[in-house]
Amino acid sequence: MAGLENLRNLRELHLGSNRLNGSLPASVFALPCLEYLDLSENLFEGHIPINSSWKCSSLLQTIRLSKNKLGGKFDFFWLRNYTDLKQIDLSRNTDLVVLVKMHGWAPKFQLRTLMLSSCNLDKSMITEPHFLHTQHRLQFLDLSNNNLRGSMPNFLFTNEATLVYLDLSNNSLVGSLYPIWQNQTNLRLLNIALNRIEGQLLANIGSMFPELMILNVSHNNISGVVPSSLCNIGSIELMDLSNNKFTGEVPSCLFTDCSALMILKLSNNNLGGVILDGASNLSVVAAIYLDNNKFEGTLPRNLSGKFQIMDLHDNNMSGALDISLWNLPSLEALSLAKNSLTGDIHPEICKLTSLRLLDLSDNYFLGLIPHCSSTLPLEFLSLSGNSLSGSPNAFFNSSFIRALDLSRNQFTGNLEWIQYLSGIDLLLLGRNKFEGQISSNLCRLQYLSIIDISHNRLSGSVPWCIGGIPFEDHELEAYTFYWPRTSGYFFGGGFGMFDDMDFSYNSHYDLQGFTFTTKGNPYTYGHNFFMSMSGIDLSANMLSGEIPMEMGNLSRIKSLNLSNNFFTGSIPATFANLSEIESLDLSENRLSGSVPWQLTRLSSLAVFSVAYNNLSGCLPASGQFSTFDMDSYKGNNNLRSCTSSSGPMAPNGVAGSVAVDSDPILYVVSAVSFVLAFWATVAFVFCHALGRRVILKL
Repeated sequence: MAGLENLRNLRELHLGSNRLNGSLPASVFALPCLEYLDLSENLFEGHIPINSSWKCSSLLQTIRLSKNKLGGKFDFFWLRNYTDLKQIDLSRNTDLVVLVKMHGWAPKFQLRTLMLSSCNLDKSMITEPHFLHTQHRLQFLDLSNNNLRGSMPNFLFTNEATLVYLDLSNNSLVGSLYPIWQNQTNLRLLNIALNRIEGQLLANIGSMFPELMILNVSHNNISGVVPSSLCNIGSIELMDLSNNKFTGEVPSCLFTDCSALMILKLSNNNLGGVILDGASNLSVVAAIYLDNNKFEGTLPRNLSGKFQIMDLHDNNMSGALDISLWNLPSLEALSLAKNSLTGDIHPEICKLTSLRLLDLSDNYFLGLIPHCSSTLPLEFLSLSGNSLSGSPNAFFNSSFIRALDLSRNQFTGNLEWIQYLSGIDLLLLGRNKFEGQISSNLCRLQYLSIIDISHNRLSGSVPWCIGGIPFEDHELEAYTFYWPRTSGYFFGGGFGMFDDMDFSYNSHYDLQGFTFTTKGNPYTYGHNFFMSMSGIDLSANMLSGEIPMEMGNLSRIKSLNLSNNFFTGSIPATFANLSEIESLDLSENRLSGSVPWQLTRLSSLAVFSVAYNNLSGCLPASGQFSTFDMDSYKGNNNLRSCTSSSGPMAPNGVAGSVAVDSDPILYVVSAVSFVLAFWATVAFVFCHALGRRVILKL
């Protein structure tokens, strides 16, 4: 940026959204005619070259330095003499200390836009005496992500009613929205999410904010009923009341009369009544979230609408699903998990040709599932915790599926079909009635993070090639596609007036979590499941033969459970290469030999069990193995600690007192030592003069 100091007549400088780096050049801030400065969305570092003696253009109106890596200190006192300033945007410079304290000075400017999101902002920003009281023409104000404390600044809703955009989200504000005495006829966006706001929503909120397009009060402590006056806001496009303490029933007009509404989110409250209040023709355009409430009844008959996402999981719904549910051609994601729904899954579901995510887990569905493999482009499917039967592979298209949870059902047949799941990451088939052998075709699945086929009727040996599956780490972002996003409606498009404000709303569904047994217990992993866990569970089958030594190549795996089978032979010493293993369970098999001392290299191992096998020899006692109690080894009568006088393992897991010769190696060593000592003594007595004198004296 050299040479800019020579542009003495420059009025506007637009260099935003580039990859400029280094320090901000002081020469730019000294240009005498500069009115508009935009250096946002670059890689600038260091301090802003402005100080108390700064002399810049008296014409300066706009300073945009957001989304850089700026640090140091910026004091609004340095701007006190500039009369034409209208826009300041310093957002997303997390190391930048922004001071706004008033010490007897009053600014000469009246800002229209003040964006200070995600800065190290002066915590006195909204306490008395404060800078905001001097700004009477503010239209766009963003103080989000700053951990501001104090009461909700309702003084911002003044009689002048100039605010268009107000974002105070992700702070620590308390209080309520009372009092607001003047209708805010210009306000389009109100975001106070992620605070500690209490009380109730204004009963007349619809008339107080008649032109709202975005209302987000989620993640607070707001209670009471959902006001029906919200239906009077004809312009509302996003309404998020989730994660509060709302009670009662939801006004049916929210489902049917809000023609502009794209997203309605009421998740995680105490709302009840009949689901959707019995309404069948829904006006919500994109997404409806009613999960984690107390809604009852069945879905209405002849349900219709253009929405893409419907999340109703974790309620008290019951009864069978009406066939009309499957006549929603725009539906991309549907979750009805954790209800009490019954009946079968009707073949009409095959009509949902846009469906990418389906979660019907933890209900009471039964019977066979339909053949939809040619029409359903599912990427995520969970049917776990039902009573479904038959062979499941005809339900989904194997070339699309990435996460498949069919656990805890009554599915039967062999597993030859899984070889065609070419892109599968998560495969949970445990607690069914699958049978037959594990084919070497399993090794084709090179993207696996988790495979659980435990508690089935599988037999035969484990293919050695399983050690060639990489079980690589995955980026969390790679899995957000599972639940279609609707943020595109609100970023750079749906709300054109907010394009420069960089408002976005992330409404993707957090995966409900998957249960995977590790460390001896079942754990439910949430949306970061793929980053936090990788593992194989083949337990509780009828597998036999030796454990393939090639399984030691699974260096990135965190959990391996081969328990409750019929494996024979020894524990592979190659397991010492499982460098990230946290849980290793080989219990209840027919393994013999010793516990390889090489396993003591496993520094991450937290749970280890070889109980109820036929192992012998010494117990490893170094590294993590020094932390394992005798329960890890019980039921191995010939195992013992070699670091004390304890004998081998008794059936109850307590070290017993047994002769040393129970270990053949120690027997040989002891015998040889005894023979050598005996003949050394004889030679000393009869051949050495001192020895003969001792004998004579005796």
